[in-house]
Amino acid sequence: MSTIDTVLYTGRTHTVSGREGHARSDDGRLEIRLSRPGSSGPGTNPEQLFAAGWSACFLGAMARAAQKRGLRLPADASVDAEVDLGSAGDEFFLQARLWVSVPGVDRETAQGLADAAHQICPYSKATRGNIDVRIGVAA
Repeated sequence: MSTIDTVLYTGRTHTVSGREGHARSDDGRLEIRLSRPGSSGPGTNPEQLFAAGWSACFLGAMARAAQKRGLRLPADASVDAEVDLGSAGDEFFLQARLWVSVPGVDRETAQGLADAAHQICPYSKATRGNIDVRIGVAA
């Protein structure tokens, strides 16, 4: 397990009532209602939040990977993240797919940037070896 030398930021939230409740950050910038996945409830769910956080972080990691290669990631680069909640027997698990789009960059270079980002991104590091993850270039 890696250890942190310097804490750069700490995100803090307070959540009440789990998947059918609400969450709020300590600075008030995030305040959301939560609903169960697939329900008609008014809120989002942890899987959507995880997908949004991971894809945003992954784009930052792709920009860093591009910079290391002397490239500049296009402003319209994007990541579509899919996070599945599933079960096996009585247990619950996640699996994920990240599809990158890098307009103006050939498929091989885009895949190389995605692979490098997967080694840089803290979310990718946190999930590595814990859940099934696929990283690919969007068609």
